[in-house]
Amino acid sequence: NQGLATLAFFGVGVNLVLFLTRVLQQDNADAANNVSKWTGTVYIFSLVGAFLSDSYWGRYKTCAIFQGIFVMGLVSLSLTSYMFLVKPNGCGDEEHPCKKHTSFEIGLFYVSTYMVALGNGGYQPNIATFGADQFDEEHPKEGHSKVAFFSYFYLALNLGSLFSNTVLGYFEDHGLWTLGFWMSTGSAFIALALFLLGTPRYRHFKPSGNPISRVSQVVVAATKKWTLKVPAGSGVLYEVEGKECVIQGGRKMLHTRGFKFLDKAAYVTSDDFGKDNQEHPSPWRLCTVTQVEEVKCILRLLPIWLCTIIYSVVFTQMASLFVEQGAAMNTTVGHFRIPPAGMSAFDILSVAFFVFLSRRVLDPIVCRIKNVKTKGLTELQRMGIGLIIAIMAMVSAGIVECYRLRYIRKDGDSSLSIFWQVPQYALIGASEVFMYVGQLEFFNDQAPDGLKSFGSALCMTSISLGNYVSSLLVSIVMKISTKDHMPGWIPGNLNRGHLDRFFFLLAALTAIDFVVYLAVARWYKSIKFEGKCRDDEDSDESSDQSSNINEFESFRV
Repeated sequence: NQGLATLAFFGVGVNLVLFLTRVLQQDNADAANNVSKWTGTVYIFSLVGAFLSDSYWGRYKTCAIFQGIFVMGLVSLSLTSYMFLVKPNGCGDEEHPCKKHTSFEIGLFYVSTYMVALGNGGYQPNIATFGADQFDEEHPKEGHSKVAFFSYFYLALNLGSLFSNTVLGYFEDHGLWTLGFWMSTGSAFIALALFLLGTPRYRHFKPSGNPISRVSQVVVAATKKWTLKVPAGSGVLYEVEGKECVIQGGRKMLHTRGFKFLDKAAYVTSDDFGKDNQEHPSPWRLCTVTQVEEVKCILRLLPIWLCTIIYSVVFTQMASLFVEQGAAMNTTVGHFRIPPAGMSAFDILSVAFFVFLSRRVLDPIVCRIKNVKTKGLTELQRMGIGLIIAIMAMVSAGIVECYRLRYIRKDGDSSLSIFWQVPQYALIGASEVFMYVGQLEFFNDQAPDGLKSFGSALCMTSISLGNYVSSLLVSIVMKISTKDHMPGWIPGNLNRGHLDRFFFLLAALTAIDFVVYLAVARWYKSIKFEGKCRDDEDSDESSDQSSNINEFESFRV
């Protein structure tokens, strides 16, 4: 399902920058900005999907609904292109421009593409978490398989995009835009049908309730007791007894140090149970340790998440400036013309190679060195390696651009072969395996049980903000570099610009981000779970799952 849905999504996204320049006749800077904004919106919608999944619909229902919206958006885009945009037929390649379009036709195009953004964005974080739900963490074999699942999930994502980047990219580059969009639509429809076909065999988990209210209760309760001093130790903090849990179907979390102000929300006072000595106090006055730790967990994840945004700025160049750079190079091999967007196939091949290398070679070696039987490199270590490789990718792209500018012929074209882009694409692919797979594992593992989809959505939102930051950075660079009637770093004609300086700027920003990341990773404290908490109806089924001894004493008045 993930492979086919990704094929459909990238069938639109990978060549979108060329569609905007060739069919809608936008210039390079505007097209790159519009692609960044659209891609960013895709991942902003992931927060909407994650919230609905965790709170109300559950992951299965959310996946099905948003995939339906995704298919409808692709149908609308295909019809709009066929009826209005790709006119005359066969236009949109390098040689045959399309006619000018009305505001109504362009409006239909943007409505369709943003329906695709909504459908794909709402679906993506939930399908990854729904797949992880199929593995029982407490079963040794399934727990180990869950760790490998994210690598193979990301590999399936890249294999799906391989077809769209090569076959669909070739069709679209030669003006067959409508055919490419219809093939994406068919792929998305088959993906949805296959997903629904597996319904009887899935493990389903109930939504855990609105996390916003739980977080708000902790903040309000802690604020009401802001003058109190909480004694050291977790034994004075409140937690429900027995099998009940504030997160429906989730696990209790153990108390951790840090963010002491929030501990006040779980500190018991004589007023918390009221004059009638109620059995269950108001959650707006007294919260459980699990609730407090849920908020602490979010606060600890945020600095790690912020450090991944600059990496996403680097990653998004593959769909915009890498393509524009490739289009300005020598793209012919004999009588065959290589579509610039098709070079991302080397990124996908690199992902496949490094997934194998990481799981089959690197992890076993690290396990032997560390003398452990489970994981090799930790998720945080992998993400750090991903940042280092991203710096190398930007330096490589900058060097290639320097040489491209040296080999410009008199006719204005560069004689430098597009295959000189292979190293930068391969390095981006390697960095993805360490950064994005590590991110998926890290946020899924460290997110509380009631916020698992939110954890996956953080990965998506990192990419989203990376696209917006990239768009902002391009705008700032163009504004500064076009002073005194200069063409700027990224003009419509790249031969007059300095794209290499922009790539070197990104390398410098990523290096600074890496230093900050090292400090944040050292500060981070992992989440600590107790046994599995159960709903009353499930208590008989899972009575053997909660054998861990709680580190804190339940306190009741």
